[in-house]
Amino acid sequence: MNGQAIAMPAAMDQPHEEPICRIGALFDAHHQRLFRLARRLARSADDARDVVQETFLRAARSPESVPLGSPNEEAWLVRVLINICRDRWRHASVRARAAAEGHLRPGAASSPEAGILARAMVWQALGALPPRRRAIVILYELEGATIPAIADLLGVTPVTVRWHLSIGRREMAKALGGKP
Repeated sequence: MNGQAIAMPAAMDQPHEEPICRIGALFDAHHQRLFRLARRLARSADDARDVVQETFLRAARSPESVPLGSPNEEAWLVRVLINICRDRWRHASVRARAAAEGHLRPGAASSPEAGILARAMVWQALGALPPRRRAIVILYELEGATIPAIADLLGVTPVTVRWHLSIGRREMAKALGGKP
């Protein structure tokens, strides 16, 4: 053991004036242990690195919330790291459950091409609707307008708006390959 390793924890017990210096000192003192812990909790080394990075980003966002003193700092960082892992596990669990129930296709959100293709298909299906029906579907589904507001805007009755909305949804589902 050299003198430098002993001096580091002692220096960490002293408060720093600059938050950036404090975060740097926290990283130097604790990143290896946090990575080892994250590696045991995460699926891959890359995920572990992401978790450690997110931990230090949270510390950097509010350096005043990190307690002073090496054991307290480490406990705070470990608690944050574990909370981040729990959030990721919950998120993965929700996505897996939604995929199992058929609400999501695995990997659909990770591909930008799929999103672009879906958006193009929706706009193409909207373009196939008659103008009044298209306007009603867009106003209600995309703009969030209420049925009475749409009726006033277009000068029709609310029943007519509901009828166009129902037919428009059915035509959109049929055009997009869903149940008619």
